[in-house]
Amino acid sequence: MFDLLGLSEQHEMVYRAMLHRPELNVAGLAGHLGVSPDQVREALDLLADLALVRFDPDGGEARLVRPQAGLMALLAKVEAEVAVRQRQVEATRAAIAAIATAHDDRHQVREGRVLDGIDAVRDRLAELSQTARFECLSFTTGRGQSPDTLQAEGPLNQFALQREVRIRNVYQDSFRNDPVTLAHARRMASLGAESRTAPTLPMRLVIVDRDTALVPIEPENARRGALELRSPGVVAGLVALFEQVWRTATPFAEQTTPDEQGLTPHERELIRLLAAGHTDESAARKLAVSVRSVQRMMTSLTERLGAASRFQAGVNASQRGWV
Repeated sequence: MFDLLGLSEQHEMVYRAMLHRPELNVAGLAGHLGVSPDQVREALDLLADLALVRFDPDGGEARLVRPQAGLMALLAKVEAEVAVRQRQVEATRAAIAAIATAHDDRHQVREGRVLDGIDAVRDRLAELSQTARFECLSFTTGRGQSPDTLQAEGPLNQFALQREVRIRNVYQDSFRNDPVTLAHARRMASLGAESRTAPTLPMRLVIVDRDTALVPIEPENARRGALELRSPGVVAGLVALFEQVWRTATPFAEQTTPDEQGLTPHERELIRLLAAGHTDESAARKLAVSVRSVQRMMTSLTERLGAASRFQAGVNASQRGWV
């Protein structure tokens, strides 16, 4: 328990024995603890160095210093050392930030830059997780995250949360069917992260501290890389987009529920997509579900609308205010 103060388990054992049995001498302590007298003497020497015991100048016997004084003095010393270390850490962090800023300036990234390939994106996300000051916002598209992605992101998110960085993420509803992602979201929630889901998302997106945003070069192929954007106007627009989606998204801990017309978020979004001219295939890509799932949902909607065809279903949906 007192290793932080410089006491080993054996030293602490001798110290506690002296507290409970102050009448025991070296031989008595050795017999009481089942150790050798030399081990007791070595422990007493260390306790004396730490000002937890004093040796009687006449008889050479060790006497305890009041724990409230001795132990608290040691703790105060450790706290002072921790404070110095913390200041050194903050100074080092500032120095790293200055070097990074100078490097970015030389590479003309004040307004943005290209991160070529998924590895470059992951490296940059690792850097941003280390330097984030207060917030990280993100959209995660698709049906589920790969194990290697979760393995890479987990420790970075945990480190940011430990530094009291607020993390908010919106997944697609399709992630609710992926056990690996569900387990990851629950673990992050236990650490303080917030997650919600929405039927569709416009793109993958990461925003750090409302001054740096990463968007994919190709929305349909995240492995191509990303654009890092720093233009205040562009980033502000992306933050507004995130907040709009966040307000209407469903918290991960809650089940999606039908609206007043009996439509689930997935069903309403499917109707909107088909009304906009999407095929079953493109609607499935937008919803990150299979074409068969889209067809099953459409069959259910057609039956509920009492329609004999998709065209009639569209007319009936419009008359009921579903579109």
